Amino acid sequence: MSWELLERTIYRLPEAPPRIRRAPMQVLCVGFPRTGTESLQQALIKLGYDYTYHGWDILFERPVSMPGWVGLARRKFKTHTRSRAVHGDCTITAAEFDVLLGHCTAVTDAAGSVFAAELIQAYPEAKVILNIRRDEEAWHQSACQSLVDQNSLGFWITSFFCAEMFWAWHVYQRFLWASLFRAQDGSLGRAIYGNGRWIYREHNDMIRGLVPAERLLEWSVEDGWEPLCMFLGKQVPEEEFPHANTRGEGFKERVDQITNLWVGTALRNMAITAVVVTAGVAIAYRHLR
Repeated sequence: MSWELLERTIYRLPEAPPRIRRAPMQVLCVGFPRTGTESLQQALIKLGYDYTYHGWDILFERPVSMPGWVGLARRKFKTHTRSRAVHGDCTITAAEFDVLLGHCTAVTDAAGSVFAAELIQAYPEAKVILNIRRDEEAWHQSACQSLVDQNSLGFWITSFFCAEMFWAWHVYQRFLWASLFRAQDGSLGRAIYGNGRWIYREHNDMIRGLVPAERLLEWSVEDGWEPLCMFLGKQVPEEEFPHANTRGEGFKERVDQITNLWVGTALRNMAITAVVVTAGVAIAYRHLR
């Protein structure tokens, strides 16, 4: 049975209604994960870009939008299958992005980095922020510690007993992060450890080449409000720049929060499955004696 068949049948979830765009997309933050993406999200919301989409929204949004992101990722990264093929290209239009992002005026984190080139093409009037960490080694260590830790065999096995957990695994571990880090053998951990640094540099260079200088800001969270506000034409807030989603605090708490919701459902379904299988084996044994 193929993954696509599982997605359409056993793990099918109610589809989130398409978002309606009421304001133009204004800011695309296309830097990699672990470059202050949640701090940047909070800062942009403070500056009036409400709503600014973040990778956490993919997991926490209700109704869930994960199937939609898997669909776009499959369009980009797995365009040749037994059922369809394209002619060596992938274009995702603003209308197609708006189904998931129509309520947003800015986007950062997962969607921003994984679909950077497509978003830049789809929203040519939006300003682009390349959020980076200037210490490449510190970025790589943070990515290895955070993203790799979630790539566990236990999570994968458990995901077959909870539909939302199944989609979370596929949206991040199978498509978004796995494709971004070129995990050709299916191991996200090995890909981040082995490919992380050069892919990080390659991605940043791609953005610099794609976006005209007047439309691009290269920014690090240490830069704070001033260059961000100058680029966006906003007044600098009096409050301190937000700092969120650190490895030891915010990130782990958010992961635990959503995982605990899924694990309870998965354990219940595992128990039901065990009871049904045991009963079926017992009945079959009695009839075959």
